[in-house]
Amino acid sequence: MVKFLIIQTAFIGDVILATPVTEKLHAFYPDSQIDFLLRKGNENLLRNHPFVSNILIWDKKKEKKKNLFRIIKLVRAKKYDYVINLQRFASTGIITALSGGKITVGFNKNPFSPFFTRRIKHKIGGGEHEIERNIKLITEITDDGVFKPKLYPSDEDYQIVSLYKMKPYMCIAPTSVWFTKQFPENKWVDLIDKIESKYHLYLIGGPDDKSACENIISKSNRSSISNLCGELTFLQTSALMANATMNFVNDSAPMHMASAMNAPTTAIFCSTVPDFGFGPLSDSVKIVETKEELSCRPCGLHGFKTCPESHFNCANTIEPESML
Repeated sequence: MVKFLIIQTAFIGDVILATPVTEKLHAFYPDSQIDFLLRKGNENLLRNHPFVSNILIWDKKKEKKKNLFRIIKLVRAKKYDYVINLQRFASTGIITALSGGKITVGFNKNPFSPFFTRRIKHKIGGGEHEIERNIKLITEITDDGVFKPKLYPSDEDYQIVSLYKMKPYMCIAPTSVWFTKQFPENKWVDLIDKIESKYHLYLIGGPDDKSACENIISKSNRSSISNLCGELTFLQTSALMANATMNFVNDSAPMHMASAMNAPTTAIFCSTVPDFGFGPLSDSVKIVETKEELSCRPCGLHGFKTCPESHFNCANTIEPESML
C-alpha cells in the first residue's frame, strides 16, 4: 500500500484548493493511504472526506515551535512513501525535508526546496488556477488531468440545514479577513435591498463575522433575511450553499466552499484579480470587478487591512446592479 501525506497548513480556502490532489491520488491509487496535515481549526473541513485516512493537526497558535517538532516526529514515524507539500513557506519546508519520506515534492519557491526530491515551478498569473499548480506536484505519478475541489458534508449536515431550505433562498458572505478583499457594507445593503423579495437571504460566516452582518441587516429595508454567522459548521454552511439560487461572495474562503459544492457563484473581486489563479470553479459563475482602469489594481496577492491609496476605488466603483 502506498502511503501519501499532503501538507497544507494555511487557511480554509487553501485547504479546499488542496482537495483536488486528494481526489486525483485516490483515482490513481484507490488502495492507498492518504493522510492530510493541516492547521488546528481547519480539521472539520475534511471530517467526512472518504479518501482521507488520517488528519494530522498542527497547532500554530500555541507553542508553535514546540508543536512543529512534535509534528516532524509524528510524520517521520509514519514512514510515508510520498510527502507532498503544497505550501511555499519555510516551516512546512522543514517538515517536508525532515519527513523521512521516500519521495518529497514541493514548489521551488519554498526555501527548503533544495532538500526535496522534486521541485516544481510555481508561478502566479498567466491564467493558471491554483488547483492546476497543485496538481503539477503529482503529474509525474498520475497524468496532466485536473480534478476540481470537493467537500463532503454528512447526511446530518444536510439534515440540519434542510430547515433553511423551505423556500427559495440565496447566501451572502459579506466579510473577509482582508479589508481590500471585502465589498463595502453600504454596497451590500444596496444589493440586498434590490434582490427580489421571493428569496430569503442568509448571511453566512464565522462567529467573528456576526456583528458585521448584524450591521448590514440593521441598515437594510429587507425583512426576509437571517444572520447565520457562527451558527453553522464549515460543512453545514457548504451544504446550505449547495442548493442556493445564488451565492454572493468576496475573493475569500466562502468562494472556495461554493466551488467545492459546485454551487452557483457570484464572486466580487476588489483589490485582487482572478488572474492570480484563485477564482471560482463552479459550473455557474459570474465574476464582478470594477470597470475602471486603476493603475493601483491589483495592489497585492492577499489584500490589505486598508486601501494603500486611501480611496478603495476598486470596490467603490462597482455597482450592485452589475451583480444581479
